[in-house]
Amino acid sequence: MTPIELKPSIYWIGVNDHETDLFEGLWPIKEVGISYNTYLIKDKKSAIIDLTREMMTEPFLEQVRALIDLTAVDYIIINHMEPDHSGALSHVLELAPQAQLVGTPKTKEMLASFYGITDRILVVSDGETLNLGKHTLRFVHTPFVHWPETMMTLEESEHILFSCDGFGGYGHIEDGIFDDETAHLDRYKQEALRYYTNIVAQYSKPVLRAINKLTGPLSMVAPSHGLIWREHPEAIVDLYRKWAELSGQPGEPGITLLFASMYGNTRKMAEAVARGVEKEGVPLQTFDVTRTHASHILPALWQNRGVIIGAPTYDGSLFPPMAHMLDFAARKRIQKKTLALFGSYAWSAGAQKDLENIIQPLKWDLMDTYEFAGGPDQNDLAQGEELGTRIARAILSAQE
Repeated sequence: MTPIELKPSIYWIGVNDHETDLFEGLWPIKEVGISYNTYLIKDKKSAIIDLTREMMTEPFLEQVRALIDLTAVDYIIINHMEPDHSGALSHVLELAPQAQLVGTPKTKEMLASFYGITDRILVVSDGETLNLGKHTLRFVHTPFVHWPETMMTLEESEHILFSCDGFGGYGHIEDGIFDDETAHLDRYKQEALRYYTNIVAQYSKPVLRAINKLTGPLSMVAPSHGLIWREHPEAIVDLYRKWAELSGQPGEPGITLLFASMYGNTRKMAEAVARGVEKEGVPLQTFDVTRTHASHILPALWQNRGVIIGAPTYDGSLFPPMAHMLDFAARKRIQKKTLALFGSYAWSAGAQKDLENIIQPLKWDLMDTYEFAGGPDQNDLAQGEELGTRIARAILSAQE
């Protein structure tokens, strides 16, 4: 791609990553890719806002060189130190010997620990400004969105918010970098939710604090990953607010059905339970946790009030892939859900006791259980359907 002008003398100079299969070495993005959005302001003093990961240094430098010689860059704004933002820094500094690095006090510490950089650093306080000429940058400290050193940068004359990981999402942006250009806006919103639940969810209180600091109108929200929002910049802010406000709350009227099955017995019961839920008209999202990465399950758990777990007993405990999935839920602080459990066992149950220990710190309410020996007979399947109906009705009544 080539540089794209956002406003006069303000440019997107980002790159798209089609190679990385696991973001942060954990979250699958091979199918959708990801963008590393970097920005350039050309003025009496020129500034690059955010960088890219080391493996993308060369395509990033091509973008920069299309607009400016790096020796003419005065400032590099470090909104966030994570290596997908700062990995190219050492290479850039060699080519921009006069550039100052701009960041929070914590950024200064991390520059030393990550890259051994201890000089050419301009530490800025919360709300401090930097005049480039026609453009003035205001720095808004947003600690723990999602690292302690993070900040956002507001360009004051055009009201563009360079929001770093805040308001970001998965997905490359080659079909148009703006929300009003893409033909896949719904997909980007879904990938933004997945990104939020994967990366940011446990820091929802800092997200809300950051949003509350953003006073005044915004003409554009330009994050470090995903779409740039110019037609409706408020849309992504409102979505992030909505998702953050779900933190520590039961959620919306819907049910997430998670199941795992060794030989098909629990799967058969899952189908019966699902029928019971669907009869009541409650939105249902179903996942086989042995074949679906937690990255794709977390958004449903985050949003839906109800959870149904179907898992066999394995060595006297909850089936390990299910326990692993619930560990992700605990790490993301998904709390206060209404829960039902079903599953098979061979000679002795044990999954329920293990589950109760796992969910205790999450404050999930285990309202119903049904375990059966071996394969489910017709009575078991009928009991499973009734279990689905009961939890669906409980979810509906909770909204009244």
